Amino acid sequence: MSAVAEATLVDRLRARDPMALEALLARFAARLYRLAHGITGSTADAEEVVQDVFLTAYRTIDGFEGRASLGTWLHRITVNAALNRRRGKRREVEVPIEECLPRFLDDGHREGDRTYLLADWSAAPDEELLSRETRRMVRTAIDRLPDDHRAVVLLRDVEGLTNEEAAEALGESVAAVKSRLHRARMALREQITRARA
Repeated sequence: MSAVAEATLVDRLRARDPMALEALLARFAARLYRLAHGITGSTADAEEVVQDVFLTAYRTIDGFEGRASLGTWLHRITVNAALNRRRGKRREVEVPIEECLPRFLDDGHREGDRTYLLADWSAAPDEELLSRETRRMVRTAIDRLPDDHRAVVLLRDVEGLTNEEAAEALGESVAAVKSRLHRARMALREQITRARA
């Protein structure tokens, strides 16, 4: 969306034009749903998060300052809403953690044996990487990441945001996003290598 088109849409939203809300939904709903579902792991929760995001955006559009793009602003609202919903669910139900899952230290690094990080992935054929089973393993591995690691992987590797856009959406520095993304990718690699072993 061009800067002019975005500014026009924001002006229409501020004027409470219902057609502008429909345009916003058409432009961003699918991406925000994908992000919310990736974080919450639940279709119902993701749908509620997206509804909450658009309601919040519509109500608070006057507070949108335009320092970031409208999409980045919506991504940030989505990440926060999805993480809040997930944390609320986690308090309700304790989920047992399997032994093969990496554990993370307070500084974000993982603890334990690092031999699975050294596995050679260079010979993996494209067909295998695109297989249904591999996609399932990747989805499971992403679901097992800590919330902050999962959010950065979804924003960068699934939604295709730049490091700068992801940092803005998460309210973090670019350096923190790069560091967390690296750690998350290494944890994913380890989990998938273990699953293949």
